[in-house]
Amino acid sequence: MNKNIPTYIYKKANVNRLILFTAIFNLLFINAYEPFGSLVIYRTISEMKYFFLSSVIILDGMMVVVLSRLLMLGFLKKHAVTYFQYACWVLGEIVAMTLFFSLFATLSPQKEPDKEFVGIFNEFLLYASIVLLIPYSMGWIYFSWREKVSLNQKESLETQQDGMPSQDLIGIPDENGDLKIAVMPENLLYIESFKNFITINYLNHSRLSHFLIRNTLQKVEARLAADGSLVRCHCNYIINVEKVKVLHKDKGRVTLELNDLNLSSIPVSSAYYDHLISKLSEYSV
Repeated sequence: MNKNIPTYIYKKANVNRLILFTAIFNLLFINAYEPFGSLVIYRTISEMKYFFLSSVIILDGMMVVVLSRLLMLGFLKKHAVTYFQYACWVLGEIVAMTLFFSLFATLSPQKEPDKEFVGIFNEFLLYASIVLLIPYSMGWIYFSWREKVSLNQKESLETQQDGMPSQDLIGIPDENGDLKIAVMPENLLYIESFKNFITINYLNHSRLSHFLIRNTLQKVEARLAADGSLVRCHCNYIINVEKVKVLHKDKGRVTLELNDLNLSSIPVSSAYYDHLISKLSEYSV
């Protein structure tokens, strides 16, 4: 009982929901309760007048809950509330609402003459207990469920983010969209395709490494478009323009050599030549 109540109970949005739900529950309950003979204070008035009068009583009585919850929110800004303290607070709300309804009914000219304050108080004590404890309990269960769903969604999102590369990494998926490798931009040299597979060529501790993935160069190109240094230069190649050391053009044939590596020349097709030259000029010193 010394454990503090969860924070979602006194979130402002949840407090507003609880007050609204309690008011609706009160209005429905008091009009469903009277025909069964349990609330017999206003026997002398018609059902329509009873509905109107009960609505006014409920709206006025809910001010007790509104004021109580406002005081609780103010108190919680400086202090924690334990389960025992919260239970006592709710008990105080029940007593306060009972007193309000009892005084209202006692002073009403429509009440039955044989009804005394003690009898009215006892009857309204049962009523106030029901109309507060039931919606409070349902609200607690609902808010707890919402909080659990929210936490599960947050954990799921964090798990997904853990499985994705950081903004400093270039992630390359397979044909199903599953991430297979993530490489720092400065370590990625080029990507080569062959049929339905691509090979990622990159530096790993200054040594050339290769990673084979089932995917097409076209799909990968669309994903890597945001990184301006990765450019398509051939139907089978995407290169990192920052790694280009030399561009050769001989008898209409254009090839590239990459920095300080004993790699075969990479061909450049005429369809991609102009775009490649444009990108090289952007990254040249």
